[in-house]
Amino acid sequence: MIASISFRKFKALRSTELRLEPCNLVLGPSGSGKTSLIEAVLRLRTLARLPLAQPGAAPGAATQAGGPEIHFHFYPPFAGISARISCQSELVCDLLDVRPPGDPAWPALKAKVAGIRGFLLDHYAMAEPAAEADGLDLHSNGGNLAAVLRVRREQAPDDFARLVVEVCRILPEFAAVEFVSPAAGRVQLAMRLKEDNELVTADNLSQGTLYTLAFLTLAFDPAPPTLICLEEVDRGIHPRALREVRDALYRLSYPESFGLARDPVQVIATTHSPHLLDLFRDHPEEIVISHKQGRAAHFERLSDRPDLAELLQEGSLGDMWFSGILGGVPEE
Repeated sequence: MIASISFRKFKALRSTELRLEPCNLVLGPSGSGKTSLIEAVLRLRTLARLPLAQPGAAPGAATQAGGPEIHFHFYPPFAGISARISCQSELVCDLLDVRPPGDPAWPALKAKVAGIRGFLLDHYAMAEPAAEADGLDLHSNGGNLAAVLRVRREQAPDDFARLVVEVCRILPEFAAVEFVSPAAGRVQLAMRLKEDNELVTADNLSQGTLYTLAFLTLAFDPAPPTLICLEEVDRGIHPRALREVRDALYRLSYPESFGLARDPVQVIATTHSPHLLDLFRDHPEEIVISHKQGRAAHFERLSDRPDLAELLQEGSLGDMWFSGILGGVPEE
C-alpha cells in the first residue's frame, strides 16, 4: 500500500527516504529510527480517521514553518495521491494534508489506512484471561489473544482448524488449542499436551509458545488489515524457530504463494536478531539497515548497496551485521 516514506527533522530521522516492499525487515541500533518509522505509519492511521484540513487553510498552531514533516506516497491504484504529516514539534504531529485535494480515490485509500495495525506483543498480557466479548481485533500487546482465537473458532472454524494444525506442527508437544473460563465473562488460552493429555493454561506456557500463537493468529486471519507493523518480531523466539516467524510474515505479504485468494498485507517488522536476518538472505530487497551517526539516522535498503554481490559471497549476513560490516550497529 505505502510505496515510500520520507522524513524531515522527525526525531533522529533528519533527512531520509525509505522505499517499502510488501515485506520489510528493519534492523539497526537503538535510537536509529526503527520505532519512529512505525510511529509515523501509525500516526498516518490516526490522522486519516479525522477530517482533513481544508485546502488553503492556515496551518495554525498545529505546525511551524520548517518543522518536522513526513511524506507518504502509495502504490497503484493510489499512486496519484500523496499525504504529508506536518508537526508542531517532534512529539506533536497533528495535521494531515492529502494531495490532490478532493481526489475521488481518497475515501478508498482512507479506509485502508484507517485499518493499519501496530503490535508490540507482551507475553505477560497474553497469558492473562481476557474478556469474552473482546475478541474482534487483536490488541497491540496481544492481551486479548484468547478471546480473538475463541471468536475465530466460532466464526471461522476452518481457518481456526488450519491454525491449530500449524501450531501443532511447529510445537509438536501439543495436540490442541483449547480455552478455559476462570471467571464469569473471562476466557483464557490453554494447550493440550500430546503425551499425557494434560491441559496447560496460558500462564504456564512459555514466552515462545505465546508469541508463536500470536504470530499465527495474525498470519491465519481470514480478513487481515492492509498493513501490519510488528516491533521486536524476534522477541521470545528461539533462533531455530525464527524460520516460522519469517514464514508467518511471508504468509501475510505473499498470500498467493500459500494458495490464499486474498489481498496481500504489507508488513514492517523490526528486529535485533542476526539469525532472522540470515533467513532473508535470498531477498535483500526486503532488508532495511538503519544507520545512526551522532543524533541523526538514515535508512538503507540492502539491495541498493553497490557491493551487494560481494557481500552475499562473504557468508552470513547476520555475522556481517553483528561485526559491523553492514553498518546499523551501535557507535563505539
